[in-house]
Amino acid sequence: MPDVAFVTYRDQPQLTPDDHPLLAALARLGWGARAHCWDDARVDWAGFAAVVLRSCWDYHLRPAEFQDWLARLDAQRVRLWNPTSVVRWNMDKHYLRELAARGVAIPETAWFGARVVPDLLGLLEERGWADVVIKPSVSAAGHETWRSDLGRVRADQVRVAHQAATSGVLVQEFIPEVVTQGELSLVYLAGQYSHAVRKRPAAGDFRVQERFGGTMIADQANDGARHAAERAVAAIPGEWLYARVDGVERNGTFLVMELEIIEPSLFFAAAPLAPRLLAEAIVARS
Repeated sequence: MPDVAFVTYRDQPQLTPDDHPLLAALARLGWGARAHCWDDARVDWAGFAAVVLRSCWDYHLRPAEFQDWLARLDAQRVRLWNPTSVVRWNMDKHYLRELAARGVAIPETAWFGARVVPDLLGLLEERGWADVVIKPSVSAAGHETWRSDLGRVRADQVRVAHQAATSGVLVQEFIPEVVTQGELSLVYLAGQYSHAVRKRPAAGDFRVQERFGGTMIADQANDGARHAAERAVAAIPGEWLYARVDGVERNGTFLVMELEIIEPSLFFAAAPLAPRLLAEAIVARS
């Protein structure tokens, strides 16, 4: 029986509950599947019919080690989904600049390389922003993502300087619709739109991730969101098996907040037919 390796990390050794329907779908196709931590040196990745990234949710905390692991997979000619080249491109949020250059609407953003410290007050005054979100350029699940505003930027200058010492930094205009409407996530599997969910932050927060108290419900994507998301996935520089586009509508325009193609939750609970679609795509590409 062919085996698939699902790549996870130490805090989720058996994958997340969201991925369990995918295991069952593969089993119904006669394929086995096992979870392995990406940093487990004992794993022979070349011994699997397919290797699929799932819950490797600490890669952003150890980016150099993760890059080394990707290089070892390349050296062993392991075919990873999504591919190593695509993963490298998506690891740094500067990919959003490329999306914007290709006509994808994103939040207004100022970009800073590592060890370049933004002048927060000067930036907000120059751009006419009253409220901003600050995040590392390599980050996931809301890690080190925080808000500042004109009343706090002087005090927050020390914090952003500390952040910039080890990472590139993005400063984005805060989009209030994230709080009032929630964030829409569109899931694409095997090159086609599958389903959507709406994620809402907990009261008093702006981060929609579950670990910050965010909630999720199944939803529908309108034509504007679909069009924007499809322009985003069309910009992925290579083959891909799955993708998730996160965004929010503002003044009639769907703004893409993130294009997640490394290890996103795919919200199978919201789409009972989706696990089989992805399982069939894994088998077809193996």
